[in-house]
Amino acid sequence: MLLDLSSGGQEYVEDCEVCCNPISISFQAEDGNITSFSAEPLQQ
Repeated sequence: MLLDLSSGGQEYVEDCEVCCNPISISFQAEDGNITSFSAEPLQQ
């Protein structure tokens, strides 16, 4: 997955490349470095 670190952070839902189930992705970035990252499966 590609992350746009210039945005400062994002939260979005993306389908898993392996099983196609939805995953909630969130991250924060500062000065081009990831400061926090989370990828959690969504309950169906």
